[in-house]
Amino acid sequence: MRFLHTSDWHLGRSFHRVSLLEDQRTFLDHLVATVRAEQVDAVLVAGDVYDRAVPPLGAIELYDEVLHRLADLGVPAVLTSGNHDSARRLGVGAGLIGRAGVHLRTDPATCHLPVLLPDPPHGDVAVYGLPYLEPALVQAEFDTERADHTAVLGAAMDRVRADLATRPAGTRAVVVAHAFVTGGAPCDSERDITASGVEAVPAGLFDGAHYVALGHLHGCQTINDRVRYSGSPLAYSFSEQHQRKSMWLVDLGPGGDVTARRLDTPVPRPLARLRGHLDDLLADPALEPHTGSWVEATLTDPFRPHEPMAALAKRFPHILALAFEPDRDTEDPLATYARRLHGRTDQQIAEDFVAHVRGNGPDGAERGVLRAALDAVRADAVRAERD
Repeated sequence: MRFLHTSDWHLGRSFHRVSLLEDQRTFLDHLVATVRAEQVDAVLVAGDVYDRAVPPLGAIELYDEVLHRLADLGVPAVLTSGNHDSARRLGVGAGLIGRAGVHLRTDPATCHLPVLLPDPPHGDVAVYGLPYLEPALVQAEFDTERADHTAVLGAAMDRVRADLATRPAGTRAVVVAHAFVTGGAPCDSERDITASGVEAVPAGLFDGAHYVALGHLHGCQTINDRVRYSGSPLAYSFSEQHQRKSMWLVDLGPGGDVTARRLDTPVPRPLARLRGHLDDLLADPALEPHTGSWVEATLTDPFRPHEPMAALAKRFPHILALAFEPDRDTEDPLATYARRLHGRTDQQIAEDFVAHVRGNGPDGAERGVLRAALDAVRADAVRAERD
């Protein structure tokens, strides 16, 4: 049986306030075309279908459209809720939608009830969809001693293995889950799911499954031959600059053997992280390939340049983010600002702060403004004590 494993669509998400809805539409067009071209038997979506609990209307319309297209192809899909989704909203109408071959798994209490996919003459494949399990909310359901990810996910997998034991011999098991598994590499665009000081769970929790389709981490990666992350189809932070965005095409053999092939997803616009003095970024010919990229620039000029964003936008029209990290000697008084506070007057501290942030200290008029402000604060404090 052939599966297409994907996750973390985050429909409705923006990238530094730029809408990605059309790029997400392009991805879903690619997904449907891949399902058709590769003769996929089922699609697995491991959580974070939406970017937030109450998604914008455009994201809902896009989601509805892709479900109809998959149903029209007669290809079943199993979708679980992630930590960005509202499980209850995503799961509305699951029973009815399931009749069309779109199986929503959002209820922790029923995670041990599989979607059975017939694969004659080799027997059924049981697909268990595990929604994201927030420990504090599901501890009572799974009756665990601890409210952490390892405990509740372990209890859920115990139920899965118990159900699998009741199935005919030779039934193959696929688990679709949204979790942070030990060995995976995170990036900046994932929401922290730490609970009780624990966020990563061991891959051994999934023992007994022939394939585990994971979501949550945005980088495509292999934990082991049977446990894989598809990653997000698009980049959602500049930390994903070097990630190759893709899906897994997984063939599950009659004996449970797994063969996985990585399929690239469309790249609407590459990412570039640039660093240096403003004049260098504007003139360096080696940066020419990045003029069409989404750009994050970090300026290292010793003093903040005048209107740097406007200057950079002339060469890099798709610049989205700008940071300022001046190159300074470790003994520069501006670099050792914190150590200089001790024994300083309020006026001196305020003037040093201006120099630290702006790159040069206040002039005479600005020093007068600071002095007047500090005097007013002290006067108010005295009046408060008198009252």
